[in-house]
Amino acid sequence: MKSGMNVGQSATIKATVTPDMFAQFEGKLVHPAYSTVSMVYHMEWAARQVILPYLEEHEEGIGGGVAAKHMAPTPEGAELTVTATLREVKGKAVICDVTVYNGKAIAGEGEVTQYILPREAISQKIKEMKI
Repeated sequence: MKSGMNVGQSATIKATVTPDMFAQFEGKLVHPAYSTVSMVYHMEWAARQVILPYLEEHEEGIGGGVAAKHMAPTPEGAELTVTATLREVKGKAVICDVTVYNGKAIAGEGEVTQYILPREAISQKIKEMKI
């Protein structure tokens, strides 16, 4: 990992809620609002932006955990601002606090943990898991 990653630095992504982000299972709509699944995706994406500038060519980030609390419904067309803030670097673990704002309220918040590992180690672990 390249040097320079500091606690407190942040990265923000923007997204607009579209029907493909609605709460649904097996193609059946639950309600026309931003789903928790989509929120977790955006939380991970924002946290990834924190690590990208610090990855060496031989490294990659891999998900280690997500804790999310969905706090407010968000309708189609709402503009999302998702901000990940680096809370801690613990060995290979990079832990970010993440907030999802929908223009009116905090729609969600949580934590994303990523591990920075050599690409080869990740590839090897994946191969080991093949059946």
